[in-house]
Amino acid sequence: MSFSADLSGRTVLVTGASGAIGRHAAALFRRSGARVVATARDPGRIRLEEEEDGLLRAALDVTRPETVEAALDQAEQRFGTVDLVLNNAGIAEGQLALEMEPSRFAEVVAVDLTGAFTVARAAARRMVAAKTGGAIVNVASILGLRVAQGVAAYAAAKAGLVQLNAALALEWARHGIRVNALAPGYLLTDINRAFFESPAGERMIKRIPQRRLGELADLDGPLLLLASEASAYMTGSVLVVDGGHTATTL
Repeated sequence: MSFSADLSGRTVLVTGASGAIGRHAAALFRRSGARVVATARDPGRIRLEEEEDGLLRAALDVTRPETVEAALDQAEQRFGTVDLVLNNAGIAEGQLALEMEPSRFAEVVAVDLTGAFTVARAAARRMVAAKTGGAIVNVASILGLRVAQGVAAYAAAKAGLVQLNAALALEWARHGIRVNALAPGYLLTDINRAFFESPAGERMIKRIPQRRLGELADLDGPLLLLASEASAYMTGSVLVVDGGHTATTL
């Protein structure tokens, strides 16, 4: 099968579309021909310049199942069954474990892990009912594969997401639903730019074998691979995009 980035005829739901990765992915999928349902807790914060035809903004809070179902209802009314999901919504926590309240730990897990399950399950149930099959792409992290200080909740949630990814792939393959994960390394965004321009940030960059941070555009190929039929024989995979960071010695 030759590689094709054409997503024409697909309907994709993107969670966390007000954030850097979600916004970038939504625009990428729209340019690739997909009908895009871009969601966030506050859809008014979703900044997309793509043509409104083929684009729907919807409210969705991954910790509230009723909003997930409502967003899927809106998608079906406008475009038909969602057959592609980018499970991107998440929150990070930079706090040492001794200082973290259990309630905050639970909040991170509720969004980054339980929320991903809630969205995947709701979308998959509809794919099965409609007999469309489809693909789910979970945005994990290299911190789900390796750890650093001050990210106990985030690392635990993302490690859980990696295992959830494999478990759902195993269960849903019989329904023609592929489930794969993307594990980005450190990416340069407006939010972290100041840190990575600091001495501490520069030292971190030097530990990456490619000696640079990732750009959002570095995710384009991997995202289109996992979203398209070019990855038809992939399920349960974790695609790491980190400039070689996880390949470094301990």
